[in-house]
Amino acid sequence: MSESKYKSLSFQSINRLAIPAIISGIAEPLLSITDTAIIGNLSVNATESLAAVGIAGSFISAIVWILAQTRSAISAIVARYFGAENLQSIEFLPSQIIFINILLSLIIYVVTVGFASEIFHLYQAQGLIHEFSVSYYKIRAMGIPLTLFVFSVFGVFRGLQNTYWPMVISIVGALLNVGLDFLLVFGFKDIIPAMGIEGAAYASLLAQLVMAVMSVYLLLTKTPFKFSFNFNFHPEIKRILSLSFNLIIRALSLNFALYLANAYATGYGNAHIAAQTIAFQIWLFFAFFIDGYASVGNIMSGKFLGQEKPETITVLSRTLVKFTIFITLIIGAFCFIFYKNIGLIFSKEADVLTLFYEIFWLVILMQPINAIAFVFDGIFKGMAEAVTLRNTLLIATFIGFTPTLFLADYFGLELYGIWIAFWVWMLLRGGILIVIYNRKYLNFSKIIS
Repeated sequence: MSESKYKSLSFQSINRLAIPAIISGIAEPLLSITDTAIIGNLSVNATESLAAVGIAGSFISAIVWILAQTRSAISAIVARYFGAENLQSIEFLPSQIIFINILLSLIIYVVTVGFASEIFHLYQAQGLIHEFSVSYYKIRAMGIPLTLFVFSVFGVFRGLQNTYWPMVISIVGALLNVGLDFLLVFGFKDIIPAMGIEGAAYASLLAQLVMAVMSVYLLLTKTPFKFSFNFNFHPEIKRILSLSFNLIIRALSLNFALYLANAYATGYGNAHIAAQTIAFQIWLFFAFFIDGYASVGNIMSGKFLGQEKPETITVLSRTLVKFTIFITLIIGAFCFIFYKNIGLIFSKEADVLTLFYEIFWLVILMQPINAIAFVFDGIFKGMAEAVTLRNTLLIATFIGFTPTLFLADYFGLELYGIWIAFWVWMLLRGGILIVIYNRKYLNFSKIIS
């Protein structure tokens, strides 16, 4: 297949979408990774505080990922109508799905805050770790509806092939969060008292509030969509909810794996969950980084379907796989060069760092596998193949990750076992999607040639 006619898939055009998407995509993990780095350097109860941020942050991420699946559904639908040049027929659709998102997230906020103590006991958190987890969560959880709103708006912009404004919102939020973290965690002279772990939670909440306000303004001024809600739902609402439902089941299975990982790490000891928190936050940061290119697959494959150009998705798949593998090799080289220095950013505790250094190489070497899996995630999302994505995660989690983790725990592998299970998980996620793409669309050997 000749690629000369696919100018929209050039390195420059893809990066025009991907680079802003990368920056906006890492906003949420950057909030958590900033909290992790700053909390890990507290002078009192640093290990317990770091463990608490890891546990509570993991639970918050689970909720956000589950509810944020409508972002991909919105993006796919808007991209298809954008490709067909028929946006006027979905003028009020985004505001309706955003309203449903916010209502659902408010219900979840009320329920989870009410049972916060019981929830973190399920993570095997005890003593100070449990106390800090509950305290941190009750503050940061107020930002869940705000985050869901922002993600929904990002989905609208991505459907319009615009990743610039989400990038702007994310940069402002990230910079504000870093500044507020230092100010509220450590305090400022006699003016602002040091608030420790609660200060980190308030910093994230305030940053999310500013991002939400910016999202409202930009949605109304930079898109053709308006805020208007009535119970005369758009016909596409049913389709979006169906897509979202399957993606939510997928996200539930994904977060079950993350819950098991954190629960087992907590059970191994305070230093273990602290080291696991650092490793996972780095994994998550790079995952969202790579996902910037995967989001291009989501954005552009939906548009190509709307234009009735499915063959172009083949070239898109090949190009994105090459780009992301190259990027992960650079990331891996950087991490190996600064292997020791990276750990010291997050903690000065010798026992935590020893455990972290033992497993960090597993996190690094996994990146190319992640790249392929995330690219095909994006492609299948853009083609609205939610059932395929759902079934893939169910298989990867319950036939791959969970049995591997149980077996590794039986043999006493501890953190090694957790990351071996993650390896199996990602291999299945990417491998299954490749097989399905091979059978349903095109022989994969032609894609990577």
